[in-house]
Amino acid sequence: MKLFQALRNVDRFRTVFDFGGREVAHWFPGHMAKGLKQMKANLKNVDCIIEIHDARIPLSGRNPIFQDSLNVKPHLLVLNKMDLADLSNKQKILKKLEQDGVRNVLFTDCLKQRDDNIQKLVPLLLEIIETRNRFNREENRDYCLMVIGVPNVGKSSLINSLRRTNLKKGRASRVGGEPGITKAVLTKIQVSERPLMYLLDTPGVLPPKIESVETGMKLALCGTILDHLVGEDVIADYLLFSLNRLGKFGYVEKYDLQEPSDDIQHVLKRIAVKLGKTQRVKAITGVGNITVTIPNYTAAAYNFIRAFRKGELGQVLLD
Repeated sequence: MKLFQALRNVDRFRTVFDFGGREVAHWFPGHMAKGLKQMKANLKNVDCIIEIHDARIPLSGRNPIFQDSLNVKPHLLVLNKMDLADLSNKQKILKKLEQDGVRNVLFTDCLKQRDDNIQKLVPLLLEIIETRNRFNREENRDYCLMVIGVPNVGKSSLINSLRRTNLKKGRASRVGGEPGITKAVLTKIQVSERPLMYLLDTPGVLPPKIESVETGMKLALCGTILDHLVGEDVIADYLLFSLNRLGKFGYVEKYDLQEPSDDIQHVLKRIAVKLGKTQRVKAITGVGNITVTIPNYTAAAYNFIRAFRKGELGQVLLD
């Protein structure tokens, strides 16, 4: 089918995603509550707060509980995973954030061995700190920063990247591709020698109540909420809806589809066939039980979601 004919069908795709009356997934385990309490208690020992968030959702899902803390101390918003985000409207994002009171913003790719923006981070932090009174920390020669954010946005990766850049040392924080890897509360880690600078690493903390089902779905799609709490099939369907809405049809070529599709079952079936993801199940017939081979839709959904999170389906801005 010719490209223009295939894309003509896109006009008939969904324009609104049906959440089916779903509730917002709540994931606020004990280490989050404990972490939030200790973070607030330690603010007096901190010169600046670094809030890290996913660059694909720069306006959605930031924890409003942090806002009280941010008003007390100087604040830098680091939008990480910029390599996965479509930043063609970067100025609009910065303008909207400024309207929300966020003026210090830095985009980073912390998994990159050498990220120029990471080199700018320490001088930028010093500049931000110097504009405010340090109060009880005025006499301290060292600087202490607190890293906060929702789960799985790259807090540990940022710390490791700073150590790699400024101290030429390896990782101090464990890095993982799913939320909840950092459970230790307020681990103090050196990230610079001159000036002497430490970071307090904190576990990712989701708001106890996420503002809307759509925000929750964006957080889930970016790996901030554990997949099984939402369901891989639902996340995969929302991913397909989002890619089509944004005109990102890289999945068509990747999975050998003939054209863009709005039918998640069709797409997952094609993915399962291409990847050889099948499962054998028993079927009851009039002549007895037989074993049949069917596509493994769960495995296909898992692969589809992982491909998005790795950037294999193109750069995307979900907000």
